[in-house]
Amino acid sequence: MTSTPDQESSAGLPMAGLLVLELASVLAGPQVGQFFAELGATVLKVEPPAGDVTRTWKTAAEPADTDQSAYFSSANWGKKSLVLDLTTPAGLAAVHELAARADVVVASYKPGDAEKLGVDYAALSALNARLIYGHLTGYGADSPRAGYDAVLQAEAGFMFLNGSPGTPPLKMPVALVDLLAAHQLKEALLTALYRRERTGRGAYVQVSLLGSALASLANQAASWLVTGRDPQPLGSAHPSIVPYGTVYTAADGQALVLAVGSDRQFAQLCTALDRAEWAGEVRFKTNAARVQHRNDLEALLQARIGEVSGVELLAELERKAVPAGAVRSVAGALGQPGAEAMLLPATPDFPYPGLRTVAFHSSDWPVVPALAGPPRLGQHTTEAPVPSASSNEANEA
Repeated sequence: MTSTPDQESSAGLPMAGLLVLELASVLAGPQVGQFFAELGATVLKVEPPAGDVTRTWKTAAEPADTDQSAYFSSANWGKKSLVLDLTTPAGLAAVHELAARADVVVASYKPGDAEKLGVDYAALSALNARLIYGHLTGYGADSPRAGYDAVLQAEAGFMFLNGSPGTPPLKMPVALVDLLAAHQLKEALLTALYRRERTGRGAYVQVSLLGSALASLANQAASWLVTGRDPQPLGSAHPSIVPYGTVYTAADGQALVLAVGSDRQFAQLCTALDRAEWAGEVRFKTNAARVQHRNDLEALLQARIGEVSGVELLAELERKAVPAGAVRSVAGALGQPGAEAMLLPATPDFPYPGLRTVAFHSSDWPVVPALAGPPRLGQHTTEAPVPSASSNEANEA
């Protein structure tokens, strides 16, 4: 069979030849789909006639004459868009035909909705025993509640912890829980693919936004489980390491943070600030002492850092191997040299760069220098979206 341009461009990538059917919208599920696309898979994004709702989520600065919003573009590079109405016999039949040839399905329906539409795991696995079905829910398979990131950030403790003492709780400026759930689903799907290689069997894997958020409370959850004391908001400070995370403003206006994790690093910080005697004080000599005397130390650091050049201090701290960094804007973060490899180049159909979801590399496969831009709604509906033979058919032949 003659290879397609898509197959040629993905040659050598670890997911080349894999067919992913995306029945998901907004951010978490589509992030998973782009992850597979970046690694060489063919990803078919099935959208309702109105399209993924994020196509309409635009900032005031975005052009109005396109359905490729910045939000939509954050999770939909490298995919083919098919408009199919699953409430019609023709639309459902088309999805069933694709599922019969797919390796992975990514879905984000509320519990019970996939069954009503006829695209649940039971229905699709009956057509394809090797199918791996990844299902994102808000609160698990037994709850009919829809999952919304801001609500989950509130209910899972993140907003409470993200506030400062005496101020209202704060939501993270990105859909943190959606992204955490996307990572959990990637891990689940890769685990299922690994098992299928050994057993030949498909699988149903389910990830909830609530479970993903709770799993990511990490040391904050462990603190409550161990001590019985509810962790309190500290702004950007750390509950058990000082100085760590607090924002300081230097004399030149440079905002910076420290991440001092050892007594040696603290001593080097004191030397860089020309205050070596602080490291010998009983109040500050150990991390435990610094946590106990947090307010005293923070006041001293705020005052001293306010007297020096932030640019020069950061350079000196780097020389002394003391973890520290400048507070950057998004533009500053994406403009630094280390960010270049994370950017996807603009395409004729989408004349803006994109951001990769895959942040790892291997010497055993190439990094794709380019990827098709986020598709227009229904751009590939009338095309033959996949080769006539899939990996499942090849395995069964």
